[in-house]
Amino acid sequence: MSVDGSDAGDVEAAPEPRVPGLSPSRANDFQQCPLLFRFRVVDKRPEPPSAAAARGTLVHAVLERLYDLPLGERTPAAAHALVPEAWDRLVERSPEVVTLFADEQERESWLGSARLLLDTYFTLEDPNRLQPGDRELAVTTLLEDGPRLRGIVDRLDVAADGALRVVDYKTGKSPNPGFEGSALFQMRFYAYVLWRERGVLPSLLQLVYLGDGQILRHAPSEAEMRTLEQRLRALWAQIEEAARTGEWRPRTSRLCDWCTHQAVCPAFGGTPPEIPEGAVERAIGITPVARAS
Repeated sequence: MSVDGSDAGDVEAAPEPRVPGLSPSRANDFQQCPLLFRFRVVDKRPEPPSAAAARGTLVHAVLERLYDLPLGERTPAAAHALVPEAWDRLVERSPEVVTLFADEQERESWLGSARLLLDTYFTLEDPNRLQPGDRELAVTTLLEDGPRLRGIVDRLDVAADGALRVVDYKTGKSPNPGFEGSALFQMRFYAYVLWRERGVLPSLLQLVYLGDGQILRHAPSEAEMRTLEQRLRALWAQIEEAARTGEWRPRTSRLCDWCTHQAVCPAFGGTPPEIPEGAVERAIGITPVARAS
């Protein structure tokens, strides 16, 4: 009972102010091309489904479910048996994926390519010797005077002594030597969030590449985490400046060949659409500077 005699449980708590979020994928988007970040985060422009992305979603779902099976039963055959259920769930969540295939034969060939990736997984790890602490773990932390950092960790292994190993599955091929920076940025991002929230810096970051059967491992340091924090703060300041001024500049690269927004990109002769009213405030928490008409 409160001091005025009312039941405190009857008082509706004021909603917490919404805090903008930043994931490693969206951070990479801005670094790749600020206009791409705008299209995805602010405008929320739809993008057509991709066979490669859908295959990655399906394989991740199977590997997550695989660890629900008892030790000794996590076999390639068991993984293959999980594929139809994973496909059904994928279609339920994203019905548009069925349009990727001209006919049943093409779809079965695609499912076969997913099974091959699962077979590769068993050449890299023995899931019967592992008992993950978490799978598909949502991690988040609030950066002071910045966004809420968030992401999904494919697998978190916890050793008997409390040491953490962050594992991420990739269905593509491993980067060439000297070009691991983008992939490790994502893993360092996860390590930083876990370090802040749990007070334990993961001892190992592990990227499992099913496309060519390679594993990339990295042991992060506290110095790296401090450098990453500075980098994230600087990146968010750039995002806020773009939101304030409306200067979402395109940045061309070879990755433009795979971009689905070329028709509205000024670098390719297009004109970006007007930003929906209030979209910048909702996405970034910044009110754009009014422009003179």
